[in-house]
Amino acid sequence: MQAGFITGTLLAALTNLPDVASPRALMMWGALSGAAINAALALWIDHLGPALLLRFLVGICLAGTYPPAMKIAATWFRAGRGLAIGLLVAALTLGSATPHLIRGLTDLPWRHTLLAASGLAALGAVAVSTVSEGPYRFPAARFDLRMAAAVLRERGPRLACLGYFGHMWELYAMWTWLGVFLAASLEARGGGSFGGLNASAATFACIGLAGGVGAWAGGALADRWGRTTLTMAAMALSGLCALTIGLTFAGPPLVTLVVAVVWGVTVIADSAQFSTAVTELAPAAYVGTALTTQTCVGFALTMASIWLVPPVVALVGWRWAFATLAIGPALGVLAMGRLRTLPEAAAMAGGRR
Repeated sequence: MQAGFITGTLLAALTNLPDVASPRALMMWGALSGAAINAALALWIDHLGPALLLRFLVGICLAGTYPPAMKIAATWFRAGRGLAIGLLVAALTLGSATPHLIRGLTDLPWRHTLLAASGLAALGAVAVSTVSEGPYRFPAARFDLRMAAAVLRERGPRLACLGYFGHMWELYAMWTWLGVFLAASLEARGGGSFGGLNASAATFACIGLAGGVGAWAGGALADRWGRTTLTMAAMALSGLCALTIGLTFAGPPLVTLVVAVVWGVTVIADSAQFSTAVTELAPAAYVGTALTTQTCVGFALTMASIWLVPPVVALVGWRWAFATLAIGPALGVLAMGRLRTLPEAAAMAGGRR
């Protein structure tokens, strides 16, 4: 699915689709199409090859939902934009973790879990049909193939993107493997639970609940403190969690859970603020294209970090595997620190940098 999402965002960026087409229509049809394809996989597919193809197509459909959603949210706010997009990312975080909740609370087989997710996506498409762009909509755009790379040519947006890339190196690998880590930690300890939660329910608590709170709080604080201040603080804390959570492996479950919850909060607290910064720094007529380009490259990096974790686990074990993810936030802090010193940073968060 990651490969499909990357392909979809690349095509959308090259064609300026989020700027020349209705963001609401893109979101609605992307969600409906993704739900239908996902449901088809659950109902009729029994072999790996067709399943991978359909998941690839689901990823392409999802590329039509996330960047346009951020653009729509930005049109409703000037002040408070960080909180608005932060709430959007909180919803994304909660939705991404919902399958863990379904598995943690029920004994549904995987097909029924996929069907439940498809149903929720279809409901989301219905909700989107009632949404319109706000009073601060961006200027109309014309097709311009060069604009897909413009976000990386200009100094301010480029540094915001570099910060985002460091963040993404950590985020999806953490989301992908945290549940496996928690289950392995309990197994290595000989059983038990995380305060009464099994590994799946604990994963939902760390990613969905804690992450949702983190995205909301990050948006609110970034509007007060400034984009670079919030993102640098969040990346420093999440990188520290990546370095240290392995030391709790097979230890007291509540200690592991506390570190995982803190990581769940901080790993997502900055996510919306890189995108918000792009809406403030990129050429106004091509904000959708800039967001899509940023998202495309960031998700491409996640494929590398997700695939890196298993061989590292095989080599050094879970105790040090997540430490490799701290590289991303460390580089992200450097990028946002550089952005903070530039005149362009005054355009963010009402001058709060």
